[in-house]
Amino acid sequence: MKTVQTQLRMGYVWTICLVAACGGLLFGYDWVVIGGAKPFYEAYFSITDPAQSGWAMSSALVGCIFGALVSGWCADKFGRKTPLIISAILFSASAWGTAMASNFDMFVVFRIVGGVGIGLASALSPMYIAEVSPAEKRGKFVAINQLTIVIGVLAAQLINLMIAEPVAATASMQQITQSWNGQVGWRWMFGAELVPALAFLVLMFFVPESPRWLVRAGKNERAHKMLKRIGNQKYADDTLNDILQTLNNDTQKVSWGTLWQPQVKPIIIIGMVLAVFQQWCGINVIFNYAQEIFASAGFDINSTLKSIVATGLINLIFTLAALPLVDKIGRRKLMLFGAAGLTIIYALIGAAYGLGILGLPVLILVLAAIAIYALTLAPVTWVLLSEIFPNRVRGLAMSLGTLALWVACFLLTYTFPLLNAGLGASGSFLLYGLICAAGFVYVRRYVPETKGVSLEALEKRMAEQYGAAAKARAEKVAQ
Repeated sequence: MKTVQTQLRMGYVWTICLVAACGGLLFGYDWVVIGGAKPFYEAYFSITDPAQSGWAMSSALVGCIFGALVSGWCADKFGRKTPLIISAILFSASAWGTAMASNFDMFVVFRIVGGVGIGLASALSPMYIAEVSPAEKRGKFVAINQLTIVIGVLAAQLINLMIAEPVAATASMQQITQSWNGQVGWRWMFGAELVPALAFLVLMFFVPESPRWLVRAGKNERAHKMLKRIGNQKYADDTLNDILQTLNNDTQKVSWGTLWQPQVKPIIIIGMVLAVFQQWCGINVIFNYAQEIFASAGFDINSTLKSIVATGLINLIFTLAALPLVDKIGRRKLMLFGAAGLTIIYALIGAAYGLGILGLPVLILVLAAIAIYALTLAPVTWVLLSEIFPNRVRGLAMSLGTLALWVACFLLTYTFPLLNAGLGASGSFLLYGLICAAGFVYVRRYVPETKGVSLEALEKRMAEQYGAAAKARAEKVAQ
């Protein structure tokens, strides 16, 4: 008797994953565009107070935190598709509003609006991709979301460079204000996001809903039909049965309290720690405060813009290199390599600043740090967050993990100027190096390998592991 083999329609999977990953592209663009526009909108709005400057840079994070906070509820209530459509609308509104802002308050409001879009997309895009991807290719597909984030980052950097006219090294704030850059150029930097935002909005209407959410919502026939578009009849039948089994094993109503049940809590904590670590490893400081970092290394505004583009190119090249490695080498090994590599490089950057070795050596070390981050922590963290949480709580759990990430990012962005003023660039990077060393220890001790395992099999394995551990702790307390 001939055994029926599972067959997959990878072209279709690629298409829907790339559309969903456009949320990552807009996330990257919206997040980084402000760095290149900073000297020009600050001059236009006459921003001289460091607190006001920091608020302009970090205001979007308030929106990110809110977006991440509601993303789980939205994902469980409305599915993965509808909230992504909402995020596309928010990105479009933010692009238009910041470009047209006539005063600083209006500028900040629309930055927060864009932040809400980032919070939603950062949680839902990788979640959706993980839920429609075959197990053996899931790491690569979720890493594509990180690739589109990087493409968005690079696009923002290139557009900033192309739009900005050369600025004299001795130009005063008043001269910048009166220049084309200070009056119009920075508006085009923000407004250019409207093109991909509207494209994302239109394309999302052609993407199907996640089959795992459809089953959870009791729409089994729609889920089976969607799974048949991904693979053949056997794939659809087997996957639907696996999903039903994991959901039927636990019929409790899902709430925030569910996340802290003994068998779930350890997984939630791992996800939150990984999310915080991805931010506190310090790389986003380089993207958000590139002007200050490169200025302290001896670069003027024009050289800084070019150096920022160099960081974007390295980010893209090594993110591309990471795509096959996530499923080939595995998540855990890449995380360990990233944590160890950044620890060493930050020590060298701190030493360079401390010894007064500036210019090209600092740029090379910064690019090396970005390369390691792009190859390891950046894509792998999103992969792990999208796959380690159980099916029935994935929406809320992903929301909590993403919330932890954005709170950590806010603290990182807010504290860097204070650290830089108190410890100097040398001390700041040495501190980030210590955090990376601690991250290495945590990953080695607690983070499991997840490559090549279906979401349902992974859930069963982790439930057995942490359920047994919880039972042992309960028995010990009882004694």
